[in-house]
Amino acid sequence: MSEKNTPAELVTVQVDGKEVSVPKGTLIIRAAEKVGVHIPRFCDHPLLAPAAACRQCLVEVAAPDREGNVRKMPKPQPSCAVTVSPGMEIYTGATSEVAKKAQKGVMEFLLINHPMDCPVCDKGGECPLQNQAMTDGRTQSRFVDIKRTYPKPISVSAQILLDRDRCILCQRCTRFSSQIAGDAFITLQGRGGGTPGYGVHSLPGSQVGGFDGSVLGFADVDGAHAPVVANEFSGPAGEHGVSEGFAAGPMVPMQTAEDGRSFASYFSGNVIQICPVGALTSAAYRFRARPFDLVSVPGVTEHDASGSAIRVDYRRGEVVRRMAGEDMEVNEDWITDKDRFAFRWQQGAGRLAYPRLKGVDEPVSWFEAIEEAAKGLTAAKAKGVGVLVGGRATLEDAYAYAKFARVVLGTNDVDLRTRPGSTEENEFLAYAVAGKGLDVTYGDLEHAGHVLTVGLEAEDEIGSVFLRLRKGALAKTTSVSVISAYKSLGTSKMFARFIPAVPGTEAEVLGAIVDGGEGAFGAAYADLTKDGAVILVGERTASTPGALSAAVALAQRTGARLAWIPRRAGDRGALDAGAMPNLLPGGRLVADPAARVDVASVWGVDTLPEKPGRSTGEILAAAASGELGGVVLAGVELADLPAGAREALENVFTVQLEVRDTETLALADVALPVAPPAEKGGTFVNWEGRLRPFGQALTSTHLPDRAVLADLASEMGVDLGLATLEDAVNEFAQLRTWDGARGQAPQAQAAPAPIIAPGQAVLATWKQMLDLGALQSNEPHLAATARKSVALVSAATARGAGAEQQLTITGPTGSITLDLQVVDMPDGVVWVPQNSSLSQVALIGASAGDVVNISKEAAK
Repeated sequence: MSEKNTPAELVTVQVDGKEVSVPKGTLIIRAAEKVGVHIPRFCDHPLLAPAAACRQCLVEVAAPDREGNVRKMPKPQPSCAVTVSPGMEIYTGATSEVAKKAQKGVMEFLLINHPMDCPVCDKGGECPLQNQAMTDGRTQSRFVDIKRTYPKPISVSAQILLDRDRCILCQRCTRFSSQIAGDAFITLQGRGGGTPGYGVHSLPGSQVGGFDGSVLGFADVDGAHAPVVANEFSGPAGEHGVSEGFAAGPMVPMQTAEDGRSFASYFSGNVIQICPVGALTSAAYRFRARPFDLVSVPGVTEHDASGSAIRVDYRRGEVVRRMAGEDMEVNEDWITDKDRFAFRWQQGAGRLAYPRLKGVDEPVSWFEAIEEAAKGLTAAKAKGVGVLVGGRATLEDAYAYAKFARVVLGTNDVDLRTRPGSTEENEFLAYAVAGKGLDVTYGDLEHAGHVLTVGLEAEDEIGSVFLRLRKGALAKTTSVSVISAYKSLGTSKMFARFIPAVPGTEAEVLGAIVDGGEGAFGAAYADLTKDGAVILVGERTASTPGALSAAVALAQRTGARLAWIPRRAGDRGALDAGAMPNLLPGGRLVADPAARVDVASVWGVDTLPEKPGRSTGEILAAAASGELGGVVLAGVELADLPAGAREALENVFTVQLEVRDTETLALADVALPVAPPAEKGGTFVNWEGRLRPFGQALTSTHLPDRAVLADLASEMGVDLGLATLEDAVNEFAQLRTWDGARGQAPQAQAAPAPIIAPGQAVLATWKQMLDLGALQSNEPHLAATARKSVALVSAATARGAGAEQQLTITGPTGSITLDLQVVDMPDGVVWVPQNSSLSQVALIGASAGDVVNISKEAAK
């Protein structure tokens, strides 16, 4: 029996006279929760290591001595930090005057300097301190002196504001930043009421924050406060904070944010939610609403494939904030800043309110737009129409696109990808992913023994997976190996083994992981043979010929399980829904007659198109050459599409279903507005294959994609049968599983390694979590916390280019010049962000694996 499944030894204790048996090592406060006994607390959090900082949870404890006599301990004990022992008796404030007096005394101390600003505090109405002051505090204050105050707020980052006079030093925020996120962007400094004896440089008592010396008052110059300098921090005695304060080692350019501050964290917003008082607030939400004015609706994030649970809070028909929802099987209690703060794209400027026709300046009616779209698509069917679904559609909407393509347009030219596809990827998705259901889960990652990632930067591309891998690495229940172009900050924070790979050689690297291999290759192989080991394949792996086939072969020879992690929230659902050129719903093969008959019977049609369709790149190429007559677009950005997309879309009749005004919208002959996730119900399918349904939060006049497609199909003389969400859910449920033939493992050959000349390098790139993505629009505070755009090279590559401070990367259609940073990575490789404010790779006509020119000066 594995250690994970070994029954825990139970310990029996009494809490206020109630007997309970709990696993050995359980904290007293958890044992009390098991029998419904309330113990007040502030610093305690079930996912953070105990700190016993606030002392509000003091209880009276009695335990057997050496002779077996039960004796009370001389002082009350913090129940959040003391574990149970056999025969222990615990007395809380409900049954012990000692515990009750201790708790009231602690509460009195916490309130001595706490401001009485509940009416204006963002936390007022949902504040644990406010609630427990009423239940466990004194009815009247004995403190008559002047309360301690601070200038406020401190801007910890562009998004996080700190009111120090509200802080009760519970250290939840500092423990989250160090234990969970691995970003020590906020920490505790100073002790007691102050640290005298340092002359000018002295801390005014214990505080948390980012510690800009000029704000905290210990960076005086000739008796005057020094001016605020971007990214200038001080330690307790005036030392530079980078080396003496909250960060370990000197800051490098990539550790700073776009606004010049020290980079906070992709997860910094969680400290706001777990703060038990109103000390930490959001710049975007501050003073926007009272908690009791809000209506809360559970939801699911639309930003990545994590399936993270969120809570949508709205007021007067407008979403004003989002919070993390608790789901211990998926995101636990944490979400990324992108999930938390990037929601105004659904409501802000650029929202498409009415249908549009190309060449018509005035908005048109729905009837006119649907009629025009139906007429154009009917005419285009003579040549053929391609459907590009994108990755933002819900499962039900993607299913509607897949059915619309086959039943209305009579084609298998439908693809969920907004990037070039390949036969190898089609085969891989059919063999290893589509219709698989729950195979590898978050819990499996945490206890896998070992996880290998390829084509995936977890911290940037799916934060919840990164947090779970880091948690497992810290607990030593798993270890991680990363195949990538450079050793990133996320790789370091997961304590991962770095296996370098020049872009384009991932297949070769995967093939080198064999029994008895040298160095990291042999070690990785041994780790992958452990029971429960997992290989995580990011969608970027598909850009390297042979890499997906090599990943499948590696899984077969090691026994490791294989999981695919796409970038967008709707990708996995669209795959299962059949929005692929070679697949029907449930992972059925288009080329399988039995699969077509099965689907046709549910759809109520006689036949379905037999020939597998074109991928996104092939659809656009056919549109450009005139082989196709039309294209239907859904949630697709021009910057995401392969090169030449603009010319291709201009050459055919184009219908686009979209939420916001985009570059692609200007190319559409007919633009039809659709509802964003907040204004419709539906289901996302996360990378695990787990269904993540969510309800409609806001009342809306906009229709979901499936309803618009149903109207369009009706105008074209076909009943799509998906007018309601219930219709879509019930119909897809009949096709979700399939016990017939599945795809075969891909067997593609690896491509030769790229050849570079002096002054050249192989381009490595991926999208960082915070960039210029359309779903981050109208969020200036969040945008300012994005990592600074820098070019990363090895020391030898920098010397070869003669570059010291900046590097220019030149592709076929343009150049990018960025600050230079030397990191641990293969020679002859340069990494830049794919879509940041200063680095948009699409504009230089290059992609990952291409050879680009590098120089120390911009090309003339």
